[in-house]
Amino acid sequence: MKKEFSCASEKLVHEWAVWSLVQGKFIDPNGEEFVRTFVRSPGAVGVVALVGEKGSRKVVLVRKYRPPLGITTLEIPAGMRDLEGEAPELTARRELEEEAGLIAGSMINLGRHIAAPGISNSSVDLFLATDLKETKTDRHGPEEEFMTIELIEFEKCMAMIKSGEIVDGKTVIGLLQVALLADTYI
Repeated sequence: MKKEFSCASEKLVHEWAVWSLVQGKFIDPNGEEFVRTFVRSPGAVGVVALVGEKGSRKVVLVRKYRPPLGITTLEIPAGMRDLEGEAPELTARRELEEEAGLIAGSMINLGRHIAAPGISNSSVDLFLATDLKETKTDRHGPEEEFMTIELIEFEKCMAMIKSGEIVDGKTVIGLLQVALLADTYI
């Protein structure tokens, strides 16, 4: 019988907003105990929103300041899953509307990626949004208040990943996921 890792106990170290700092005691396959501290997160969503007709699609990206890095990044619209019990697709629809002022006629699940498994349980559910209609935005905080929306040709986005102009993980993964579906959507 194969031995597995197991969690013996967890304790809350600190809570803030929607995140928690947790310290856990774990048992390795040899029966040895070890301790790890990590961030528990409700997760997030990201939306690759495509405008225009097939063959000439552009991607909706937001350029916003990111305080932890001290830089402005180019990203897909995204946000935290901060409403308990809200399904990822509903969060994605809400974030697309709040940040970019767009309502998706079609929303396709692109999958989930784990953002930083060594320090957090955070994951990002990614979606592809098409058949977009404009609506009002409902931005929150100074980063969103001062962000700009940019429409960039899909192929140029691919080049921007290669050149290092687009470096945000969820954005890179979301765009590459859509590239795998290019025959259908691009």
